[in-house]
Amino acid sequence: MKLSFILVAGIALLFNSFEQAAASSPDGKAIYNRECSVCHSVNPPPKSAPPLLSLSAQYHRVFKTKAAGVNAIASFLKLPNKKNAVDQNAISKFGLMPVLSLTDAERRTVSEWVWDQYNSSMRMGRGTGSGKGQGRLNP
Repeated sequence: MKLSFILVAGIALLFNSFEQAAASSPDGKAIYNRECSVCHSVNPPPKSAPPLLSLSAQYHRVFKTKAAGVNAIASFLKLPNKKNAVDQNAISKFGLMPVLSLTDAERRTVSEWVWDQYNSSMRMGRGTGSGKGQGRLNP
């Protein structure tokens, strides 16, 4: 009887600790809302930094796997610099972002969330030609 009680109590404590761990680790969107949304909008137009849909599309263009893309985003978040930037034009236009005080786990979580925001139907161009020069006045 004592063994059964101890076993049930141990299982209850184990499940409770799993629930607390899940509740204490914020998801990527929560981290974005807390740390990134001040400068980055999700959709265009930009605030004071590139929109996340554009950034996600850039990372998908440069990195073919989620693992590589997420690692690159997390690396840039850890130490933003021109060398690791996927969009040099964004650096020229907006400047480098500040270093954020995120844990490694938070950087990884928000990086995965940013990667997952990619929308394959979003076109990189700004006009009718989807970036292929079709909207030029002087072809």
